[in-house]
Order: sequence, then structure tokens, then C-alpha cells
Amino acid sequence: MEIEKGKTFKYLKEKREVSQQAKDQLKEFNRMKKSILEALKEGELTIIALSEKLNMPEPEVVYYLMSLVKYGFVATGEVDDMDEYFTYKIKQ
Repeated sequence: MEIEKGKTFKYLKEKREVSQQAKDQLKEFNRMKKSILEALKEGELTIIALSEKLNMPEPEVVYYLMSLVKYGFVATGEVDDMDEYFTYKIKQ
């Protein structure tokens, strides 16, 4: 008897559909991830610098940036010259 690989996954995929809202949120997260990582390729940046560079509100930058830290894409760098803000960099 031959076992078909991925049969359970195929069955579940047919039975359970992913909502359009979840798909849209994933697209938005991936878009933001790409833009933040592109900005950080040039060097370490603070949240304020990222906010200005990406033309986004700071709370939104914090949300996406902390998600990227959580999932290991971004790491915390040093404290800036005025000892006010941490910088963030792409994790090596």
C-alpha cells in the first residue's frame, strides 16, 4: 500500500478556507517587512528615523518593528548619542 504524502493538508485546505481579511493582513505585513528591512540595509536606525524615512506614524512602525524583532529578522542595536532611543538593525 502506497502512502500519499500531504493528503491531510490537501483535505484540510479544501475544507477550511482562509479569510480574505487574513490574506490582506499577511500581504500588508510582508509589504511593511520588506520596506523596513530595505531601510535598515543602509544602517542602524531608531524608531523615529524609521518613521520619518518610511513616512509612517511611530506607533505603526513600533508594531511592525517589534514583530520583526520577535520573529528574528531585526535585532536591537546600541543606544543613540543622546541616550534616548535604541537603534535597530538587520539580524545577522
